[in-house]
Amino acid sequence: MALALQKISECQALVIDSNMVSRGILVTQLREYGIGKVVQCSRVLEARARLELSQFDFVLCEQRFSDGGYSGQALLDDLRRAQLLPFSTVFFMVTGDATYASVAEAAESALDGYLLKPFTATDLFRRLNAARLRKSHLKPIFTAIEALSFDEAARLCLERFEQRAPYWLYAARIGTELLLRLGRHGEARALCDAVIEAKALPWAKLGVARVQIEAGQAGKALSTLERLLGEDSGFVDAYDVMGAAQVELGRFEDALQTYRTAAEFTPGSVVRLQKHGMMAYYLGDRATAARVLARAATLGAGSKMFDAQSLVLLAFASFQENDRKALDRCMADFQRLLERQPDDVRLRRFREVVECLQLIQSRHVSAAVASVRTLASAARQPDFDFEAACNLAGLLSMLASTSITLPESSDWVHALGLRYATSRGLGELLACACVAHPPYVEALRQCHSEINRMAEGAMALSLNERPQDAVRSLQQATRDTLNCKLIDLAQQVLSRQQERIPDADKLQAGIDELRRACGSPPRRAALTQDRHRQPGGLTLRVAPDALVSAPPAATVAEE
Repeated sequence: MALALQKISECQALVIDSNMVSRGILVTQLREYGIGKVVQCSRVLEARARLELSQFDFVLCEQRFSDGGYSGQALLDDLRRAQLLPFSTVFFMVTGDATYASVAEAAESALDGYLLKPFTATDLFRRLNAARLRKSHLKPIFTAIEALSFDEAARLCLERFEQRAPYWLYAARIGTELLLRLGRHGEARALCDAVIEAKALPWAKLGVARVQIEAGQAGKALSTLERLLGEDSGFVDAYDVMGAAQVELGRFEDALQTYRTAAEFTPGSVVRLQKHGMMAYYLGDRATAARVLARAATLGAGSKMFDAQSLVLLAFASFQENDRKALDRCMADFQRLLERQPDDVRLRRFREVVECLQLIQSRHVSAAVASVRTLASAARQPDFDFEAACNLAGLLSMLASTSITLPESSDWVHALGLRYATSRGLGELLACACVAHPPYVEALRQCHSEINRMAEGAMALSLNERPQDAVRSLQQATRDTLNCKLIDLAQQVLSRQQERIPDADKLQAGIDELRRACGSPPRRAALTQDRHRQPGGLTLRVAPDALVSAPPAATVAEE
């Protein structure tokens, strides 16, 4: 049966090429193909802005640009992360490099193909027709995703894969992403393993590593990634996932090297620059942090791919380098961001942090102290998240490093540590936020052990046939610390031994209340808020909260 294709005259195309001649040839060829509207850009940043505002049916992008540091690959990576390439868009990379096939394979999650120069209009038309045909075959899957029918979309992917229907490998890729995000980790792993057996594609091996991280097995994920990179050292997405696993395990020196390598492969990638700069800051390399984060801020200005937390760390680094002008620029950037999003609570918190740094630098001690106290007063609120905790801890360390003493500072730092030291990675990340004042670093590192002792004491009660006392002990510890790991343990004990606990309903109500008080804790340590595409993942054009993974099963922490 013939597949219905969108009328070509109703389509829109975007051509991105810094060379006026080759750009003009592509535009002419696309118009000869019958495309109704063709837009052209000579710069990556201009193209990025257009793709953030509009959707195109076709994108043809040159791989190499005359202004060094920018590349079509970097643009593609960032577009995928920011979910700016819907499944319906046909994306072709244009290159004169005959060895580009390896890069195309690494980018296959969003790349429909590459066009090797020189090519004829006939070659172009044939490739575009093939890409459109594939989109049409997979349209039922895309339609289900757009309708938020994710289980149905996953079913269609699995069905196409099992029947080896046309484009079954691409369907498997989409299906893996859906299953991961739906929390169906076992099925995702099985699908990746089947693809590896069939084709041994790098993305499937990377999918195995992602499943392992989701399941709390970061150590195993590292082994998987090391084997993958041994086979293909240029698979940049693998470095992203490896860095995430290393951060989760608290191996920050290794993560810094990994993120540096990823940024060197794609020097125009805003996201990778941010992670490199952030890791450098947390490890005390202020000069590198300032340089790399400043470049990320320049490249990402006004882009959805830029995480404003980078500006906060740039402000901290500028303060420590005594660079008043750079600190003022950070404040000006936040003012501009808030003009566009005046009700954004996260941005307002960021601005307050930078404003406090300016007060400290100007030696307006009383105003700085008042500002810090205001920020600290919200530290037990449900919406005071891990990111806010890191920034407050960083501010307190800055105060201490400048000999401005606050009697409450040590208690505040301890309270932050007890609340957020739920894993080695999170505890270490929070400790590194206090790099300016080593005593706070050591104090925070002890908090993870302190929380573990509380948990072990309660679990001993459960093992001694006192489950009710165990739950109550964990509830009290949670009231004192707001640590979500403790309330999760309380839930596990209650669920497993509910029949032996007389007032189980009352204890459950207490657990639910404490969960609300704890807020939404991070599942694992991460340098940025990855609200878009995960490394190695496909873009799913849905609302951020539409796909919610099932709660992770209880696992033994990898220490």
